[in-house]
Amino acid sequence: MQPVTDDQTTTAGQSTVANAPVHDHATHGYITAKDDYLKRLRRIEGQARGLQRMVEEEKYCIDILTQVSAMTKALQAVAMGLLEDHISHCVVDAAVHGGPEAEAKIKEATDAIARLVRS
Repeated sequence: MQPVTDDQTTTAGQSTVANAPVHDHATHGYITAKDDYLKRLRRIEGQARGLQRMVEEEKYCIDILTQVSAMTKALQAVAMGLLEDHISHCVVDAAVHGGPEAEAKIKEATDAIARLVRS
Protein backbone atom coordinates (compact mmCIF):
# COMPACT_ATOMS: atom_id res chain seq x y z
CA MET A 1 0.00 0.00 0.00
CA GLN A 2 1.56 3.28 -1.11
CA PRO A 3 0.67 6.60 0.48
CA VAL A 4 -0.77 9.22 -1.82
CA THR A 5 0.25 12.81 -1.26
CA ASP A 6 -1.96 15.86 -1.69
CA ASP A 7 -5.62 15.42 -2.54
CA GLN A 8 -5.66 13.01 -5.46
CA THR A 9 -7.80 10.39 -7.08
CA THR A 10 -6.39 6.88 -7.40
CA THR A 11 -6.53 4.88 -10.62
CA ALA A 12 -9.54 3.10 -9.14
CA GLY A 13 -11.30 6.47 -8.86
CA GLN A 14 -11.00 6.62 -5.09
CA SER A 15 -10.58 9.98 -3.43
CA THR A 16 -7.63 10.14 -1.09
CA VAL A 17 -6.61 12.55 1.61
CA ALA A 18 -3.08 13.93 1.90
CA ASN A 19 -0.65 11.27 3.15
CA ALA A 20 -3.43 8.72 3.67
CA PRO A 21 -2.98 5.13 2.49
CA VAL A 22 -4.94 4.07 -0.57
CA HIS A 23 -8.11 2.18 0.40
CA ASP A 24 -7.62 -1.44 -0.60
CA HIS A 25 -10.42 -3.31 1.16
CA ALA A 26 -11.68 -6.27 -0.84
CA THR A 27 -15.30 -5.21 -0.33
CA HIS A 28 -17.06 -1.91 0.07
CA GLY A 29 -20.12 -1.14 2.14
CA TYR A 30 -22.40 -0.87 -0.87
CA ILE A 31 -21.63 -4.40 -2.16
CA THR A 32 -24.64 -5.94 -0.42
CA ALA A 33 -26.91 -3.45 -2.23
CA LYS A 34 -24.97 -3.43 -5.52
CA ASP A 35 -27.90 -4.72 -7.60
CA ASP A 36 -30.20 -2.07 -6.12
CA TYR A 37 -27.68 0.69 -6.88
CA LEU A 38 -27.24 -0.57 -10.44
CA LYS A 39 -31.00 -0.69 -10.94
CA ARG A 40 -31.33 2.89 -9.68
CA LEU A 41 -28.45 4.09 -11.86
CA ARG A 42 -29.95 2.44 -14.95
CA ARG A 43 -33.25 4.18 -14.20
CA ILE A 44 -31.39 7.51 -13.90
CA GLU A 45 -29.63 6.77 -17.19
CA GLY A 46 -33.05 6.28 -18.77
CA GLN A 47 -34.22 9.56 -17.29
CA ALA A 48 -31.21 11.31 -18.87
CA ARG A 49 -32.06 9.84 -22.27
CA GLY A 50 -35.66 10.96 -21.75
CA LEU A 51 -34.46 14.48 -21.04
CA GLN A 52 -32.39 14.50 -24.23
CA ARG A 53 -35.44 13.35 -26.18
CA MET A 54 -37.59 16.06 -24.58
CA VAL A 55 -35.11 18.74 -25.66
CA GLU A 56 -34.83 17.27 -29.17
CA GLU A 57 -38.64 17.31 -29.41
CA GLU A 58 -38.73 20.89 -28.05
CA LYS A 59 -40.99 20.04 -25.12
CA TYR A 60 -42.24 22.71 -22.72
CA CYS A 61 -39.49 24.12 -20.45
CA ILE A 62 -41.35 23.43 -17.21
CA ASP A 63 -41.91 19.80 -18.19
CA ILE A 64 -38.18 19.40 -18.81
CA LEU A 65 -37.33 21.10 -15.52
CA THR A 66 -39.73 18.78 -13.70
CA GLN A 67 -37.86 15.79 -15.11
CA VAL A 68 -34.49 17.36 -14.24
CA SER A 69 -35.74 17.73 -10.67
CA ALA A 70 -36.83 14.08 -10.55
CA MET A 71 -33.45 12.95 -11.89
CA THR A 72 -31.61 15.15 -9.39
CA LYS A 73 -33.58 13.66 -6.49
CA ALA A 74 -32.83 10.15 -7.75
CA LEU A 75 -29.09 10.92 -7.90
CA GLN A 76 -29.22 12.43 -4.42
CA ALA A 77 -30.88 9.27 -3.10
CA VAL A 78 -28.07 7.16 -4.59
CA ALA A 79 -25.46 9.51 -3.12
CA MET A 80 -27.02 9.40 0.34
CA GLY A 81 -27.20 5.61 0.25
CA LEU A 82 -23.57 5.33 -0.79
CA LEU A 83 -22.54 7.80 1.90
CA GLU A 84 -24.44 5.88 4.56
CA ASP A 85 -22.86 2.61 3.39
CA HIS A 86 -19.41 4.22 3.38
CA ILE A 87 -19.76 5.56 6.90
CA SER A 88 -21.23 2.38 8.35
CA HIS A 89 -18.62 0.15 6.69
CA CYS A 90 -15.40 1.89 5.66
CA VAL A 91 -15.32 4.64 8.29
CA VAL A 92 -16.40 2.36 11.14
CA ASP A 93 -13.83 -0.26 10.07
CA ALA A 94 -11.08 2.37 10.02
CA ALA A 95 -12.22 3.75 13.40
CA VAL A 96 -11.96 0.29 14.94
CA HIS A 97 -8.33 0.07 13.79
CA GLY A 98 -7.63 3.69 14.76
CA GLY A 99 -4.60 5.72 13.79
CA PRO A 100 -4.06 7.81 10.67
CA GLU A 101 -6.40 5.65 8.57
CA ALA A 102 -9.31 6.48 10.87
CA GLU A 103 -8.54 10.19 10.67
CA ALA A 104 -8.23 9.97 6.89
CA LYS A 105 -11.57 8.14 6.52
CA ILE A 106 -13.36 10.67 8.71
CA LYS A 107 -11.86 13.53 6.67
CA GLU A 108 -12.82 11.75 3.46
CA ALA A 109 -16.42 11.34 4.68
CA THR A 110 -16.74 14.95 5.85
CA ASP A 111 -15.36 16.16 2.51
CA ALA A 112 -17.91 14.00 0.67
CA ILE A 113 -20.71 15.39 2.84
CA ALA A 114 -19.54 18.94 2.11
CA ARG A 115 -19.55 18.23 -1.65
CA LEU A 116 -23.07 16.81 -1.43
CA VAL A 117 -24.32 19.80 0.57
CA ARG A 118 -22.86 22.21 -2.00
CA SER A 119 -24.38 20.38 -4.97
